[in-house]
Amino acid sequence: MFNSIMFLVSILFFLVSVIVMYKVFGKTGLYVFTVFGTLLANIQVCKCVDFFGLSTTAGNVLYAATFLVTDILSEKYGKKSAQRAVWIGICVTVLWVVGTQGTLHLIPNANDYIDPALQQVFGLVPRIALSSLLGYAVSQSIDVALYHLIWKKSGGGKRFLWLRNNGSTCISQLVDTVVFTTLAFWGTYPLDVFISILVTTYLFKVIVAFADTPFMYLARKVRPLELEEERRGAQR
Repeated sequence: MFNSIMFLVSILFFLVSVIVMYKVFGKTGLYVFTVFGTLLANIQVCKCVDFFGLSTTAGNVLYAATFLVTDILSEKYGKKSAQRAVWIGICVTVLWVVGTQGTLHLIPNANDYIDPALQQVFGLVPRIALSSLLGYAVSQSIDVALYHLIWKKSGGGKRFLWLRNNGSTCISQLVDTVVFTTLAFWGTYPLDVFISILVTTYLFKVIVAFADTPFMYLARKVRPLELEEERRGAQR
């Protein structure tokens, strides 16, 4: 029950955080959240948990929130800005893999006590992170492309915002779930557990996708403080 409550709290916390970061820091805040989400989700996903009695990985909520980021960038700033967030996530993941593996290869001295824990956690990083990297690169690029395809086909505007937000995210999240789960966990769990993780991971990502729809409408109305400062500066 505690995990299920934490799942709901996490959805609210991370989606609100995206809007706050955007309000305070503008486009830069969204890019910063991309970095944060990419790093922490790659650690959280190593942990298998139960939400509402279903087995899944712990990083689903935060990772799904990064799709809200790219959708906001697509909506407010265009395709190039959204694709830039994808490239930032890819570069951060590559740097993180290299950095963590370099740390593991350092020889600890006699007073060190943390190395065994680091070896246990970051020892999983190459497979997890590279699987995440491929899934992230493919799915986020699909998300951006689909968002703008639906935008063009539906005529844009506020009326079909829910369609391009949920349509692009749900399809791209399916691709991401299949790619990541297969590459990261195939052979590490019994087949029934693997299938359960695959299905529930997508299910929880879809839940977050629908939950972020009101936040997408809110983001469309938000005027970042950086734009307000630019406007005041131009009037002086």
